[in-house]
Amino acid sequence: MSYQHKELAAGRWTAFSLMEQMANVGSEVERAISWKDKGNPDYSRQAFYRALELMELTIADEKNKKRLKELTRAREVFIDWFAFDNIYHSSAQSWRNYFYPFNFAARRAR
Repeated sequence: MSYQHKELAAGRWTAFSLMEQMANVGSEVERAISWKDKGNPDYSRQAFYRALELMELTIADEKNKKRLKELTRAREVFIDWFAFDNIYHSSAQSWRNYFYPFNFAARRAR
């Protein structure tokens, strides 16, 4: 598989705590939202793919094994919101609300 985050995929991602991982995923989600709002579907789609890549790396991280249900559901709902019919009725604001606490927790832990 070809990764955009090559260094992270090579093992550096697992050095981050779950809070740091999710905060980084949230940053890519925010970029996808921002580019979508600015009317740039190409950049938005690229950020979407980067967010998915980071979600996959988070899911694959052994220390997050107990969180698989939440992580895989978040990935499912995010894909549905961005690329499909949004059957879960999520919104840009609901994604911001979901990821903001991870950002706060990651910064606070430093």
